[in-house]
Order: sequence, then C-alpha cells, then structure tokens
Amino acid sequence: MTIEWRYTIHPGLGVLSLAGFLGQEAVGRFQGAVGWALARGTGPVVLDLTGLRGWSDGGRLAVSEAASRLAAEGRGLELAAVPGGGAEGGAGGGFGDGRVAIAVHGDLAAALAAHRDRGAEEREWRSDAWPEDA
Repeated sequence: MTIEWRYTIHPGLGVLSLAGFLGQEAVGRFQGAVGWALARGTGPVVLDLTGLRGWSDGGRLAVSEAASRLAAEGRGLELAAVPGGGAEGGAGGGFGDGRVAIAVHGDLAAALAAHRDRGAEEREWRSDAWPEDA
C-alpha cells in the first residue's frame, strides 16, 4: 500500500496533502513529494494529513526527517489533521523528534488561518491516482 499526494502553492506557503497510509513502503514516494515541494515552493510547507488513514513508526520518522530536510533549506514544516488526534502535540503544539520544531494544527483550515493574507494565485500538482473526493 502506498500514498497519493497533492501539492498546492499559496503565496509564501505550500500545502502537501497526503491520502492513503504512510508506511515504510510509502516513504520513498513521500520523500519524492517533499522534494517536489522544496523545488517548487517557498515558505513553510503544511503537511495536510486529512486524507491519511494512518501511518507507521517509519512514516512518522519520515515526517520528522522531512522537517529536518526543509529546515536545512530555511523552510518549516507544519502538520494539519494529524491521524489519531495528534497525541504528540495537539492544535498549536509540537511534533517530531525534538531536533526541529513542527507546529501542529487541528485541521487544514486552522493551518491556513495561521498564514492569512494569502490572496494571490494558487497552483496544484498531484500524483495520477489522487482520489477525486479528497
């Protein structure tokens, strides 16, 4: 089982949405999506987990590693709609392994509200099998 992803650019902010299950077998695909976000956006990346059915320990580690990868490029990672209610931080709290701070938002709307004043053009890319209803 793997994940599907969609990347949407907002002015100064990118949203990387995931659908499926982020297990060890999906880590490579996730890392590729993070690379896509790095190459095509600016500012922080909000990882929208609304469509994620769950994740393994390896998937969670990949998210922490993505935060470090983004931080090395001067960009932040924020999470929205963490599976299981975000036991690591909750809305506005932290997440990760402690090396890089990762803000956690209750849902995508809350994450976007934290970055208001983004009225310009949006652009979007997605993998071929992204679910139409997600």
